[in-house]
Amino acid sequence: METYSLLREFADSWMLLLLFCVFVGIWFWVIRPGSGKTHRDAATMIFRNDERPAPDKEAQK
Repeated sequence: METYSLLREFADSWMLLLLFCVFVGIWFWVIRPGSGKTHRDAATMIFRNDERPAPDKEAQK
């Protein structure tokens, strides 16, 4: 069997299974219990200084 055919067969079968398992593992990691606080913090990070605006760089010069 030539190298290309061997690698192609490996990629079509076992690598596909491996990548599917990695995808499912990452998916379960994201929806695990207790990760809601982390996702909520990441989603609202841009609004942390909403009440107090950033300092004016022109005024500091």
